[in-house]
Amino acid sequence: MAELKIINMDEVSVEEVQWLWYPYIPYGKLTIIHGDPGEGKTTLILRLAALLSRGESLPCDDRPQQPVKIIYQTAEDGLGDTVKPRLIAGNADCSQIKVIDESEACLTLLDERVEQAIAQTGARVMILDPLQAYVGASLDINRANEVRTVLSQLGKVAERYKCAVILVGHLNKAQGAKNQYRGLGSIDFQAAARSVLVVGRVKDKPEIRVMAHEKSSLAPEGQPIAFELSADNGFKWLGHYDISIDDLLSGASREKKSDMAESLIRECLSDGRYPQQALMNKAKHMGISKRIVDEAKKRLNVQSVKDGSQWLWQMSG
Repeated sequence: MAELKIINMDEVSVEEVQWLWYPYIPYGKLTIIHGDPGEGKTTLILRLAALLSRGESLPCDDRPQQPVKIIYQTAEDGLGDTVKPRLIAGNADCSQIKVIDESEACLTLLDERVEQAIAQTGARVMILDPLQAYVGASLDINRANEVRTVLSQLGKVAERYKCAVILVGHLNKAQGAKNQYRGLGSIDFQAAARSVLVVGRVKDKPEIRVMAHEKSSLAPEGQPIAFELSADNGFKWLGHYDISIDDLLSGASREKKSDMAESLIRECLSDGRYPQQALMNKAKHMGISKRIVDEAKKRLNVQSVKDGSQWLWQMSG
């Protein structure tokens, strides 16, 4: 039986969270990046690794960076024919990127070599891609108590070395389920991570992929970030993109939302003036963001007029 030890909160020091990529990936914590197969998760993570290896600023984050050492483990792609060509395409400093040799024994989340490698190389980032390949044969990913124990120990390793541990995972095929229940296995995977990111493609623009924040325990959720992945143009960061996770996974595009916003405005203003707040509430209920409504308002040349304490919208002319 473990010995009882009491921690007094007045003796606990306040620690500031350090960030690899604010607010998406914290140092010393677990982060999950997941999505459907083929949506660009591995391409995204290798492009991030390339930037980190050279100490370049990350997308939509102007903070100065220093080059960091990275451990990248993959169970799906060949190092020589797939991983290194992708790193070279991203202009990575490959001397900064390490791989634990699994030729004699496959790696698992609780393998002692995980901590040994981080300590030996001084890695500030460790990536396991895909997560499901590293849980080990003895772990039932659907049993919460087992998952919680494993991730707790892995989280302690991340915290001990101030290393950002990134788990890349596949979503299951439960269409229509809540996003947090689409990760394979127990929901405790998502519960243990301090940040959870979803990668998907804009359905009527398949060359555009988006990374969206599903969960953020240590900072406000970050805005979705898009990147282009196409045969003609290769890889290109596109910056912030206005789309929700539900729309990203269900296939509703930004353009469809724009059409919906225009139809809503026309319907509400068909009999004359309409309260702005009431219209915005309807849009929110339909899953249409304020930015898209404002853009539609501008396209339709709608005017705002004040009546007493409230703002009303009306068609011009």
